[in-house]
Amino acid sequence: MATIPKNISNILKPSRVIWPILIGLAVVTYMFVNTLSKERYEKAPKGKGDYEWVDANEDGKPSIKEYHFVGEDKGEYHKITYTDLLRSVNWTMYSLLWIFVSILMMVVRDVAYMYRIKVMTDNHLSWRSSFETTMLWEFASAVSPSVVGGSAVAIFIVNKEGISVGRSTAIVLLTTLLDELFYVFMVPLILLIVGTSDLFPDNMSRNLFGVEFNATGIFLLGYFLISLYSVVVSYGIFVRPRGFKWLLIKVFSLPLLRKWRISAAQTGDEIILASQEFRGKSFGFWFKAAFSTFLSWTGRYWVTNFIILAFFAVDNHFLIYARQLVMWVIMLISPTPGGSGLAEFAFSGFIGEFIKTAGLIGTVALIWRLISYYPYLFIGAIILPRWLRRVYTKTEETEEQA
Repeated sequence: MATIPKNISNILKPSRVIWPILIGLAVVTYMFVNTLSKERYEKAPKGKGDYEWVDANEDGKPSIKEYHFVGEDKGEYHKITYTDLLRSVNWTMYSLLWIFVSILMMVVRDVAYMYRIKVMTDNHLSWRSSFETTMLWEFASAVSPSVVGGSAVAIFIVNKEGISVGRSTAIVLLTTLLDELFYVFMVPLILLIVGTSDLFPDNMSRNLFGVEFNATGIFLLGYFLISLYSVVVSYGIFVRPRGFKWLLIKVFSLPLLRKWRISAAQTGDEIILASQEFRGKSFGFWFKAAFSTFLSWTGRYWVTNFIILAFFAVDNHFLIYARQLVMWVIMLISPTPGGSGLAEFAFSGFIGEFIKTAGLIGTVALIWRLISYYPYLFIGAIILPRWLRRVYTKTEETEEQA
């Protein structure tokens, strides 16, 4: 069997699934422990409580130290334990239904991705190859830091399905551009519906390059960079690809940027290849590619809505959707594989207020990751060995016939 490039084989090791799982579970465990350690008090039916609240500092705001045990059925409040929280969840057949629908949304997402890769390759890939390509692409993204992504592996995977390296590069570049364009256009559309007053939680901040950014600052910076990338790459592909490469080389010939000049030239070559591959495509091609992109991302975001709907009433679905658009930018800067750890904290910060029982945020976050993230780790690890045998056997047979 031919040798896999070292940089690719390091990412595609099935053993790499353990780290994102451990990081994610560690964060969820911390959230559970933090929940268990917190005391909570609720108003009890008259004459059925064990605690009284005394506003010692007269600020009108209850604090844990201001609740005092007064005896069974003698107070107005009772202490809430984590067991009480779990029992308070209204688990019905509707809960199972909405969990099933949330899983179905992930199926919609993956089928849309599979269809898109078939469209982008002019149906060169079968449905089986499209499934394996999609799952391995997701696996590579799930075991790589979010700031790195899985593009290099995606090019390798598409190439091993019998598509030239140049064309594979063009396909991966354009699929990435379509994903970014979905975000660029969807954000203002959703903001027109929900506004901005409730969009950003106050408790989310992050240090970037020595500067402290709150959720609003991170989002605006991320949206600007994504928009800039989309405009520049679109110009390069659809307007002046060779002029774009020339400009890149000139910019990266400056003293401070010179060490990245070779990479810039390679990026210029990729833009030219993408332009040659896609500039003459029909309206039907672009409609199918754009619609499958819209369907895949919409399915992904609605997973969260249906998980919450399984346990609690939801007043504003579009606000949850909008919060996820903001949360996605935060997760892009994660240095951990697949955003493990940061994703769970971000979920708590952005989505926590929609979970009516605050102590169950960790539980709901775990269900969210079990549906939307962990399956790719296991499916990718399972199909990877078989896929490698198939594509390399095909390659060796082709070489022997030649």
